[in-house]
Amino acid sequence: MNPAIENELKSHPHPLLFVTVSGAHLYGFESHDSDWDLRGAHVASMQDVLSLKPGPETYERMGENGGVEIDFVTHDARKFFIMLLKCNGYALEQVFSPLVAAATPEFEELRDIASRCICRQHRHHFFHFGVDQWKLTTGKSEPTVKGLLYTYRPLMAGIHLMRAGRVESNLRRLNEDFRIPEVDALIDRKLAGDEKGTIDAAEAARHQPVFDRLCAELDAAREASHLPDQPAGREALNDLLIRLRLRAGDTG
Repeated sequence: MNPAIENELKSHPHPLLFVTVSGAHLYGFESHDSDWDLRGAHVASMQDVLSLKPGPETYERMGENGGVEIDFVTHDARKFFIMLLKCNGYALEQVFSPLVAAATPEFEELRDIASRCICRQHRHHFFHFGVDQWKLTTGKSEPTVKGLLYTYRPLMAGIHLMRAGRVESNLRRLNEDFRIPEVDALIDRKLAGDEKGTIDAAEAARHQPVFDRLCAELDAAREASHLPDQPAGREALNDLLIRLRLRAGDTG
């Protein structure tokens, strides 16, 4: 493991439930100088939970560690579990990231429960993430390669989730099924160090029909999906949270 990441894990003020790598490294198009996005869940102390002045539910630290830029965010387990039950796609992808930096024995239990949270409602997260990125990217005077990648990835990930019922966040692997030449070309440009490279109006126009098609495919995949309409696993998450809290109290 990267020593900078190890240092960040050691400096966290709370016991960690899990930490995984998100962002460009998870999505499969990191550049040589991409920062590391660490995401996960921690277990707040009993004092923080029971106090009249409870501590913050979210830990955030962004900065340099040993020459490496790191963006580190974790939520208290209760907040994170609620995010899962509210069909938050970010939380879902963090749980199923294959790039695991830290994990307790309960992490596999959490992954099992999280798989029961996957439902048709997740379409909304991935659709709106993609649409918002498209508007943000094409609304600029100089749209970027990175912006287009962050547009296509959630749309393709959402379609895959609706069809397969499994999380896949890596854009290159996703495109093995979609086979969109424009996506592979964008990835190659970013990996070559062109992440902030711009595209002109003519190139942006060529991406419009690809974007429109993926939006339509996501809606169609949602309608045809065999996933449940609502997430399950609330009782299991509640039981896990209580056990984590009690253990924190025993060791606090």
